[in-house]
Amino acid sequence: MKLLITIVQDADAPALVKALSEHGFQSTKLASTGGFLREGNTTLLIGVEDDQVETVKAIIREKGRTRTRLITPGVPLAEAPDPFLAQPVEVRVGGAVCFVVDVEEFFKC
Repeated sequence: MKLLITIVQDADAPALVKALSEHGFQSTKLASTGGFLREGNTTLLIGVEDDQVETVKAIIREKGRTRTRLITPGVPLAEAPDPFLAQPVEVRVGGAVCFVVDVEEFFKC
């Protein structure tokens, strides 16, 4: 058995949870924060049999999409060493990070 610890942007989480459910996979959803922009993320814990890992990874790849976003650096224009540093910058956000971990034991009470 494997545990997939999957971190996605909050915007992608509902579609991912729905797709997993439609394929018969259950997940536990945890609110989390982190990453480059310190925005809300969702961490999903997904327990599956070894032969189901590739199917779940394919669903995660499909639903955890990347996108670009404009951000403005946090340096005030008057203090910027170069005025162009305060201009909006396009960055890539989103996607998914997934850790696949061996599970030694699993039980429900």
